[in-house]
Amino acid sequence: MMVNVKLDDFDRRILDAVQRDGRVTADQLSETVGLSPAAVQKRLKRLRDQKVILQDIAVLDPQKLGPAMTVIVEISLERENLGVLDQFKRRMRETDEVQQCYYTTGEADFVLILVVRDIHDYERFTRDHFFGNAEIRKFKTNIVMDTVKVGLSVPVWEE
Repeated sequence: MMVNVKLDDFDRRILDAVQRDGRVTADQLSETVGLSPAAVQKRLKRLRDQKVILQDIAVLDPQKLGPAMTVIVEISLERENLGVLDQFKRRMRETDEVQQCYYTTGEADFVLILVVRDIHDYERFTRDHFFGNAEIRKFKTNIVMDTVKVGLSVPVWEE
C-alpha cells in the first residue's frame, strides 16, 4: 500500500543531502537547510519512522574486496501465478549475490543485478537458482564490462 507523506522544502533538502552522504551530521545539515540541529534530528527521526528513509547503509566497492563481476540477468518464468512469483521473489531476497531484483513488464518477468566473483561463481549461481528450477523457462545473461553509473538516489521532486 502506497501512502504519500507530506514533505516540505526542508524535508526535501534533508533527504537530498542524506542520499549523497549518509554520514552528514545534524550540525552540517542544519547549515545546509537552515534549521537548528535539533529540528533536523526530529525531522530525520520522523522520516525514518514514516519509512521515507528505509536504511542507512555503507556502499562498498566490490573491486576492493577481491575479484568481482556484475551480471545483469533477465528471467522468464514458465508460468506466472502468485505462488511462483512469491517463491521466486523470496528466494532472490534471501540470496547474497542478488543486489537488485525487479519484477518487470515486457519480455522478461524479472531483471536481476548480481555481483559474483567470476564466471565460475556465476555458473554455480545459475546451477543453484535457474537450472534446478522448473518454473524458470529461460534466462538471458549480460556481463557488465564497465560500470558507468551506480546509485540508489531518488530524485526529490518539489510538489
